[in-house]
Amino acid sequence: MWRDESVTWQVAHRPLGSVVELLGQVDAVHGLYYLLMHAVFLAGDGGGTGPGGGPGAGGLWALRLPSVAATALAAAGVAAVAHRLAGERAALWSGAAYAVLPPVQMYAQEGRSYALVAAAVVWATYLMLRERWIAYCAVLLLGCWLHEFAVLALLAHGVTARRSRGWRWSAAAVVALLLPLAAVSAGQAEQQLGWLGRPGWRDWAAYGVVAAVSLLLARSPALPRELVRVALPLALLPPGLLMAVSLVHPLYVDRYVLYALAGPALLAGTRLAAARGWWPRLLVAALLVPFCWWSLWLRTPESRKDDVPAVAAAVRERARPGDAVLFLPSRRREWLLSSPDLYGSLRDLARDRTPAASRSLQGTELPTAEIWARLVEAPRVVALLDPAGQPLDPYPREAVKRQTLASHFDLCSVDEVRGARIAVYAQPGRCP
Repeated sequence: MWRDESVTWQVAHRPLGSVVELLGQVDAVHGLYYLLMHAVFLAGDGGGTGPGGGPGAGGLWALRLPSVAATALAAAGVAAVAHRLAGERAALWSGAAYAVLPPVQMYAQEGRSYALVAAAVVWATYLMLRERWIAYCAVLLLGCWLHEFAVLALLAHGVTARRSRGWRWSAAAVVALLLPLAAVSAGQAEQQLGWLGRPGWRDWAAYGVVAAVSLLLARSPALPRELVRVALPLALLPPGLLMAVSLVHPLYVDRYVLYALAGPALLAGTRLAAARGWWPRLLVAALLVPFCWWSLWLRTPESRKDDVPAVAAAVRERARPGDAVLFLPSRRREWLLSSPDLYGSLRDLARDRTPAASRSLQGTELPTAEIWARLVEAPRVVALLDPAGQPLDPYPREAVKRQTLASHFDLCSVDEVRGARIAVYAQPGRCP
């Protein structure tokens, strides 16, 4: 479980009133998903807890089961779209192609909303083809309320259905009913997305590869024209527009438009279904080798930016009764919030108000002078830091933490844990 999943875990375990209060301050874009997960854990009697009050094996299953089910539903939706446009054989290949894509598999086993959003967009696409406009509006709006960037699918759908009066009314209804969420989340955007930078070369390279493959497949005369008009815009427009906007105002993360991968899956699956001879089987066999390796790697802690249970376990091994804890930066408090028993046994030097009391994700911190006063009096501090080489937050609170540890303490030990460092500091001469 990495830190984004930890957010899901600890927010969904708050009382319902506290979840609603939080959404008025931050993370409204994920509000419907948190409420869904609150219901999941409530129905599962907490989802199962492990040492320190964090998620046990049953809890992790409950955390990720909605994403697993949603991915299966999305693959079925891709197959349904292909079946309607290109027949049964194309349906089988396209659904399978979507399911084996490594990014799809990654978010299939992660406790966040992206797999559910993808399922909603894919089935909205199918309903668009059936001209079931009320159902289309409801399903796509559900996807948008799970994550508002699902609204970019309207751009792709507009290429196919813009001349349909039913689609135009449905699109207008989706936009209008999404506006309340958009208005709230816009006010939270700075603290929600302030960490984002402009798309890097890897983002552009990945988009370029997907675009090139999609365009190449779309040129095949074996593909029905109507399928190309559905799949190609879905593959290119949502991520392309979000990346272009992010050159001015950073908003792009690939998982925000995960649903766009349904486009290349439709193109590739239909092309393979139309192929004859031995080469399609040879191509699929060749691709399965790296895909299987990648699929296995995605199910390991090394595939994530960090490992929250491993960080908590490392702190538990090193902490002594009476130790203080310090988070550098403060948002890394998330590493212990999903282990409330462990976190409660340590004195959080910088914290002012708890996450629940402050209606925030990680709580609020004291003014700089009070952090310094508390820190210099602490005999021993367990500090949780980002890996070496990561950019340092320039904020005054973070600077005073770093400076005080360097000037008033000896570094007793530092250990690397997946995505984190656990450093133990003590007053001069008191290291063991």
